[in-house]
Amino acid sequence: MTQDALIEAVRAKVSDRDLPGPASPQDVAAVEQVVGHPMPPLLKRLYLEVANGGFGHWEVVSLTETDHWFSDCADIHEACDAFLGPDSPVPAGLVPLMDRGCGMWAFIDFRTPGGWMWDWDPQFQCCPQHTLLPLGQSLEQWLGDWLHDTVHEGPYPGRAECEEPG
Repeated sequence: MTQDALIEAVRAKVSDRDLPGPASPQDVAAVEQVVGHPMPPLLKRLYLEVANGGFGHWEVVSLTETDHWFSDCADIHEACDAFLGPDSPVPAGLVPLMDRGCGMWAFIDFRTPGGWMWDWDPQFQCCPQHTLLPLGQSLEQWLGDWLHDTVHEGPYPGRAECEEPG
């Protein structure tokens, strides 16, 4: 599927949602400045051409505060503040994108043009190396799963179980 066709499919899938209008190029630039990496091109087009948040299975966080909240955070800046910082286990360039509920988040890697997706699951905070794991999917692949109603719910399989300290 071409990027144009994917964007049209996303637009059609969310046509019944009450979403904010598209973000502005200045909104995108402000987020890129904070993150220190360019936004993956597909994500940038979705924000600029579809809506400033709310698209996707778990509803992507808005770039700027709107009248719509798609998580406990008003916008992506607030979500970044919650996860990123000098003592954070989250590498620079990974951005919290979708609140999956129960403290779980989907992150996107701004360091990669394809926007590789990562999973944050606080159930694994007892072993920080397992709290954040790559999903092995680009944003395009993840959106394809959403469009075909095959997005995984709950904790992702294949995670190692944490052992309680002895």
